[in-house]
Amino acid sequence: MKRLPLLASVAVIASGLFAAHALAEVVGKVGVDWIGNDIIVEAVADPEVKGVTCHVTYFDRSIIDRLKQGNWFEDPSNSSISCRQTGPVEIGDIDLSREGEEVFRQGRSLIWKDLLVKRIYDKTNDTLIYLAHSRQIIEGSAKMAISTVPLYGEQVNWTNGKP
Repeated sequence: MKRLPLLASVAVIASGLFAAHALAEVVGKVGVDWIGNDIIVEAVADPEVKGVTCHVTYFDRSIIDRLKQGNWFEDPSNSSISCRQTGPVEIGDIDLSREGEEVFRQGRSLIWKDLLVKRIYDKTNDTLIYLAHSRQIIEGSAKMAISTVPLYGEQVNWTNGKP
């Protein structure tokens, strides 16, 4: 009887991971060695900021590497991000707090590690900051990358008025 709630929980977590992945489009895949490890490049459109696209890269381990390392369910935390204006900027209802707002999440292990992209608005410098980092249950992660999109001097439409 206890297996049913556990299976339901795993199904909910898995569906959440796959749903978040739908926000990204793979635009590149670069092979890095003969055993099949790759660097994946994805384009992520910010759902609340039209006209801004982030490109996120991460390492995707091959089956051979997983067998060799003995760790089937986890990819490295390494990632990189670059965000740019790719059209007219229209900013919707964004979180203006110091903690920012999650824009993208993708599972990097079965259940313990996520690759996250958060957006933070720097009001003083009129800039959107995008932070890519890994979230791990055990040991955390200090691996992160940052990209900024300056809004100063740009024609920006704030749907709720500029803060």
